[in-house]
Amino acid sequence: MDAQLLKLSHAFPLPIKWIPATSKPLLNLPSIPQPKPPFPPPFSRNLTATAARRSDATFDEAAYEAERLRLDAAARDSMAEQSAIEGDPKAWKWVIRKRIWDLMEARNIAQFPRPVHHRIPNFTGAAVAAQKLSELQVFKEAKCVKVNPDTPQKQVRFLTLNGGKKLLTPQPRLRTGFFSVLEYSMLSPDTIKEACTSVGVAKYGKPIGLEEKIKVDLIVVGSVAVDPKTGARLGKGEGFAELEYGMLRYMGSIDDSTPIVTSVHDEQLVDDIPIDKLLVHDVPVDIICTPTRVIFTNTSIPKPQGIYWDKLSPEKLGQIKILRELKRKIERETGEKLPTGPSEKLPPTARRKR
Repeated sequence: MDAQLLKLSHAFPLPIKWIPATSKPLLNLPSIPQPKPPFPPPFSRNLTATAARRSDATFDEAAYEAERLRLDAAARDSMAEQSAIEGDPKAWKWVIRKRIWDLMEARNIAQFPRPVHHRIPNFTGAAVAAQKLSELQVFKEAKCVKVNPDTPQKQVRFLTLNGGKKLLTPQPRLRTGFFSVLEYSMLSPDTIKEACTSVGVAKYGKPIGLEEKIKVDLIVVGSVAVDPKTGARLGKGEGFAELEYGMLRYMGSIDDSTPIVTSVHDEQLVDDIPIDKLLVHDVPVDIICTPTRVIFTNTSIPKPQGIYWDKLSPEKLGQIKILRELKRKIERETGEKLPTGPSEKLPPTARRKR
């Protein structure tokens, strides 16, 4: 690593009062050899040509952030409407989500942004949980870590970059492209903290497409609720963690042995997620990090094997350009039309200025 690499202690300070860990010794997750699967043939054209990297001179941070917040608000409104639909087969998920969101607000164990409803909650002690995550053997050995873009995992993104690792993070709701790659060598001590935010990812990250040959050693996801006994997980209800996982499987970047970790508050641990009601694309977790402990779930829930087109609604497909182009490519090459999932109500997507 470059001799000039400057190690920063904490971009997002830990609370002054440390929450003691449980006395039960933690087990190290065994190192599992991960054979590198063959990658699909290169695309005939770059799927992210329109998501070219923007320079500081042309990137309007205020406009980007305002538009992101507006779209987030629209998405939360849509999820609230979805949760109220009678007869929804996924209604049980919304019952658990609402219980956790209400609990976190009532007990004041959440941080900005609030209220936490229809978000991955930025829980109190997120930085402590991130530190525990960084002490995992699978994190220490990882060279490339995929981390979700939500606020409670901001310190995980910082620790990934500050540790000299490659950070792979999705562009918010996959609206402007696919994933962005960031490395410490691309940043300075003055910009590393900003690079851990959504605006910073758009500003400093290098966009990649589905044709990219990249090996991901560890996946970090945000959660609303997670079962420590089974590894069953619930996100905020938009399904982007599942889509991102499926696309990484398609790319050959991950396989069943790639560990999946989440960081949550202890109050987000539940025991009432029915495994028999989970869908084939739901992503389980192998390890849970809270501010007080590390839990290895030894999950037996199968991990998704790719993109399940029959679960992807026309509306969701219409919002994500990279998926539409991939679908057309596969249909063109196979000569067969891929299935489409049932229709759903989605929030409107604003147009971005180039």
